[in-house]
Amino acid sequence: MKKSIIIVLNLVILGGAAWFGYQKYQDYFNNPWTRDGQVRANIIKVAPRVSGPIVNVAITDNQRVQKGDLLFEIDPETYQVALAQAEVALEQSIISSKGKKIEYDRLLDIRKKDKGAVSHKDLIRREIAYQESLLKIKASEEKLKSAKLNLSYTRVVASVDGFVSNLDIRTGTQAVTNQPLLALIDENSFWVFGFFRENQLPQIKPGSDARVTLMSHPDTHLEATVDSIGWGIAPKDGTVGYNLLPNVNPVFQWIRLAQRIPVRISIKELPEGVHLRFGLSASIMVMEDTE
Repeated sequence: MKKSIIIVLNLVILGGAAWFGYQKYQDYFNNPWTRDGQVRANIIKVAPRVSGPIVNVAITDNQRVQKGDLLFEIDPETYQVALAQAEVALEQSIISSKGKKIEYDRLLDIRKKDKGAVSHKDLIRREIAYQESLLKIKASEEKLKSAKLNLSYTRVVASVDGFVSNLDIRTGTQAVTNQPLLALIDENSFWVFGFFRENQLPQIKPGSDARVTLMSHPDTHLEATVDSIGWGIAPKDGTVGYNLLPNVNPVFQWIRLAQRIPVRISIKELPEGVHLRFGLSASIMVMEDTE
């Protein structure tokens, strides 16, 4: 009796394993899948908008920061001086314009009393001088705005919530305008690229459900959705070669390898304990549309 029970249990276990294996086989047979996947994200190359020595580094490598957090500061002294000079220049322009207006108004009053006392040419000359002084005030105001902006640019802050990467600056490092100094990975921009064979594309549609498995978490399936399918890849043949002639690689006629097309996948929700990192390897399966 015991042997019979053991035999039945073994058959049940074997049957269950066979059914599970068949289901897995059906999944891989019916649904497009690839092991050639990779986690991506938007990377902001943080570059200063003014030049100068760095006097304060407020972050550490791989630190998480929030939008608006200070990353580093550039020596503001030069820009403070430029701001003070711009303020003085504006005051000078205003005072000069007041003098030009007084002269112009005086000639207008004289001309009203005696038209022959002031020539029309002198009156026009004074009016032009006054109008030019008003333009100088506007120019000085714009220079003052620029000086204020440059001073504000000495404090470089995070533009998004994310993670500092490749931090290689210290106090004293010379910052150069528009030269990137560190990378900031946007934590709200992660997606997965799956490179599917071209003969799988008819089974893949934007909006289709997908499953993503990260190599870092092989036992956790992430629910995802197909966002879009790439419209082109770089050609291997026909590029410019010697003497501007096409560079064509030899092809084995009896072997035709399917091209890999990038498919963008967005992950719906991350389980607790799973963290996405740029460059992680992933396997992706696009689920068959049941409609």
